[in-house]
This record gives sequence, C-alpha cells and structure tokens, in this order.
Amino acid sequence: MTHEDQRPPAAVLFDALGADYEKAFAHAPAHVAALEWLIERLPPTARVLDVGSGTGRPTAATLVAAGHSVLGVDISPVMVELAARQVPQAEFRHADIRELPLPAESFDGVCVFFSLLQMSRPEQSALLRRLTGTLKPGGHLVLATVAADVEDMEVIFMGRPVRATSFAEEDVVAAVEEAGLTVLARQHATFTPDHPEASPEPHLFLHCRRDADRA
Repeated sequence: MTHEDQRPPAAVLFDALGADYEKAFAHAPAHVAALEWLIERLPPTARVLDVGSGTGRPTAATLVAAGHSVLGVDISPVMVELAARQVPQAEFRHADIRELPLPAESFDGVCVFFSLLQMSRPEQSALLRRLTGTLKPGGHLVLATVAADVEDMEVIFMGRPVRATSFAEEDVVAAVEEAGLTVLARQHATFTPDHPEASPEPHLFLHCRRDADRA
C-alpha cells in the first residue's frame, strides 16, 4: 500500500488541486454573499470556525478583514500551508474535523463551505450535531453544498474522479434542523468554476442559527 493510498481521499484530492481550487472558486458570488450575511450577524471581534478552510481565501481572509478571529481546519496539508501563508492573521490546523476536539459553545460563527461531500451521510449528520454544539446560543452557521440524492457516487471534479455523497435539498434541511439549528434562509445558485474541465454546479446555501431555547 502506498502512502497516498493510506491518506483520506479528500486530502489526496485537495493536495493535488492546491491553488487551482482557489482560482476556480474564490469569486463565487453566492459564497461571498453568504459571508456578508454571516458578518452582518457576528458580534465585534467574533470567533469563527472555518471547516474545510482550503487556501484561506475568500472565507478566512474576508472574516479577518472584518475584524474577527478565525480557526481554519483542513484535512489537506497543502491547503493548510497555502492558507497560513496567505492569511497569516488566522490560525489554521491540519486535522480531520471529525476527530478534532472542539470546545462547546466557543464560536460565534461556523462556516461549512462544500466540506461535507466526501463524508458518508451518518458522518455528515454527526458532524453537523458537533458543530452546532460548538456554537454559542444565538450563534450562526452558514453551510454550502451540492444538494443531490447521491451516495458514494463517482463524479469528475475539476478533471479528477472523486466519490461524493450528499442529500436532496429537503433532507439537507432536515439534517441541519435535527442537529439543533434553525434555517433562516436558503439561497440557490448555479456556478461554473473557473477551470477548463469544470461544468455548472447547482449550489445550495443555508443560513442558520442556534437558538438560545434550543441550546
């Protein structure tokens, strides 16, 4: 077994993509709008968790520019290295978010931008519950995914084969609500990454809150 065979598929994929991923996705209008929505609701000098932080741009960079502190977590060491170099004001950790200990009620906001798609459905649901627990009551979470009723299906992403799992839209919403969040708004967008082998992707953004009475 090679070293690459032993690594999580997401780490192999995003190590290979590196800065190309940022170029392809960094200026997605719906992503930027979701960040603006979150920033409007954060208290001053908030603490935000960025799950699947990638190269640090645009998420961590936008948040620190707005005066907030960010902990970014990514399974790809290449991404973490890029992010630490590009957004030195934030903290980045190379870790599997499913295994990283996270203090309860320690974040004002959580970002989950397309970082669940290579997890199984039970893993996605369990992680959403954990992330809700890291939010302070009244804190907000923004989640982006490709809503589709697929499980361990091979797709081609930026020219590379990858196995993806997701939920149909109403099932995504149900999973988020079962985790203890209230969905305040949904946004739909079709985005074509800036990559020669990319195709249009249907994106779903959920704007959520952990209510005090559900804490």
